[in-house]
Amino acid sequence: MSNTYLFALTDGGGSVAPELGLARRLVERGHRVTVLAEDSMVPAVAATGAAFRPWRNGLNRPDNQPEHAPYREWELLVAAEADGVPFDVLMPNLYPLPAPGLPPFGPGLRPARGPAGRLRDRLVGAMSQRMWDGAALPGLNALRAAYCLEPMAHYQDQPHRARRELVMTSAEFDFPARLPANVRYVGPVLDEPVWAAEPWQPPAGDAPLVLVSMSSTFQNQAECLQRVADAVGSLSLRGLVTTGPVIDPGQLTAPPGVTVVSAVPHGEVLRHVSLVVTHGGHGTLARAFAAGVPVVVLAHGRDQADNAARVVHHGAGRSVSRAAKPAKIADAVRRVLDDPSYRRSAARLGAALRRDAADGRLIAEVEDLDPGQPQGRHAA
Repeated sequence: MSNTYLFALTDGGGSVAPELGLARRLVERGHRVTVLAEDSMVPAVAATGAAFRPWRNGLNRPDNQPEHAPYREWELLVAAEADGVPFDVLMPNLYPLPAPGLPPFGPGLRPARGPAGRLRDRLVGAMSQRMWDGAALPGLNALRAAYCLEPMAHYQDQPHRARRELVMTSAEFDFPARLPANVRYVGPVLDEPVWAAEPWQPPAGDAPLVLVSMSSTFQNQAECLQRVADAVGSLSLRGLVTTGPVIDPGQLTAPPGVTVVSAVPHGEVLRHVSLVVTHGGHGTLARAFAAGVPVVVLAHGRDQADNAARVVHHGAGRSVSRAAKPAKIADAVRRVLDDPSYRRSAARLGAALRRDAADGRLIAEVEDLDPGQPQGRHAA
């Protein structure tokens, strides 16, 4: 049976390709799909075959350059809840909400050990909850009241009203925890962003090739990219630095042996790569591990410190400060390249990610509407 799906999306950089990857798969299966999104996403939506509709109420940005304003993500869920339309929340990264067993999200903490660790989690979690509730809960509850919905106790409770919270990674990558009953790990979508489809040839030579890939949105990463390029150039390696759509490659000076470009198709390039140096976005990590490639992470913000904590926990790479000097970055690169255990651990994670990406769990969850729910209308 053909269903009608509405995707309500914002241009979150690395989250766009996996979210629209699901939209494309639903279109290919004969469903009617409309994507409500920002003008910056028009080419990516067109490539899925879905219909595009622009945001008209303050969310729409022409691009994801830093001068354009952010958006209030959780408020997108309220209208569907008020209208009685079943909706799923797509989480194209780790599970980010408070849950027993998970360290508080944001600081990049490892799982708690012993009473001191559990006390740490309670204190940090309480401070984080107070911050979110103080900054955003009044506005969220005012919006809910306008739709005649009861108030939320905490700002981060809004996603729990979803039919499903679909975590688009493998449970093997995340830390174990006791999660709400509507949470499902559904595996990653490993699709490339449309802007990365550039012709590419491996750089000349036979030294190990290091791919450097930072955020596809602005995180003030140009200076960090330069330090990483200098670090790779100091090691007699082949380096390929991709700046993404918001940094001009001309801002960087390429040392000997290092090539700087705007974009390359990661799926193709990773077949030739020995190591990825990255900001730690989930999409870059998932594609690296799926290719069996270890990483060095210089986390910038968002979910990246938490991703880095899991990388280190699983032994699939090392983490250094985004402010690290070239010598420290070079040391981390050399340590990972010289120790085959990192590649073995990356390959173990990659096997789980490839398995979960291919098993159809994501599509099955989205298509499996409960008998008591309205059929043919669904929001994601």
